[in-house]
Amino acid sequence: MARDSKDIIRQRVHKRSRRRLSGTEQRPRLAVFRSLKHIYAQVIDDSKGITLAAASSGEKNGVNGGNLAGAKSVGQLVAERAKEKGIELVVFDRGGYLYHGRVKALADAAREAGLKF
Repeated sequence: MARDSKDIIRQRVHKRSRRRLSGTEQRPRLAVFRSLKHIYAQVIDDSKGITLAAASSGEKNGVNGGNLAGAKSVGQLVAERAKEKGIELVVFDRGGYLYHGRVKALADAAREAGLKF
């Protein structure tokens, strides 16, 4: 029996949590994806299937996404872009990752910038 990789386990956890969690027009979903080099965040309305706001550490803002500072800047940036569109309430989707480290830093920065979840 082969062992599952960490990413396959993460995808299974994410699929399980997405059964209960979805973004609506009133309360869209703040989804996080974390890679080794970057971190990405999107505010998604699942009822229409559209992305309302997004930010990533790969943008030309001079911030490295592989560390906590990059995650904080992405959280702040996605919150500012969401607030420009009139979005304050969101549902946080950690993407199957543990709520720790860069994921937690992004969430805390988004909360400080005015998003409520």
